[in-house]
Amino acid sequence: MTALREQGLISVTDPQNYGAVQSAIEAAFSAAKVNDFLKSLQSAGLRIRDFELVLRKGILGAPAATEYSRLGNGDQGLIREFYLATLETVAPELRTKFFRLYAYY
Repeated sequence: MTALREQGLISVTDPQNYGAVQSAIEAAFSAAKVNDFLKSLQSAGLRIRDFELVLRKGILGAPAATEYSRLGNGDQGLIREFYLATLETVAPELRTKFFRLYAYY
């Protein structure tokens, strides 16, 4: 017998600030901007999975960092998960082009 594990739903407690950070992430990973976003990470010497450092360096914009800092721990965790899930949706050819950003070393 196999059991399926389903992640519980966690509600957002601060939808306004959460939405602002989520919008910044969606904009950075949009088809029109993702190449420039990845180039800026590469230029800054950052790894794509280091979300909080990406925020602190202003790569997602200064307002995103400010809004993120206003979120509670639960909402920050949800945003980190959203960011990590979103970065996995980047087209394979771009992931190959920016291999070092995605590498685990």
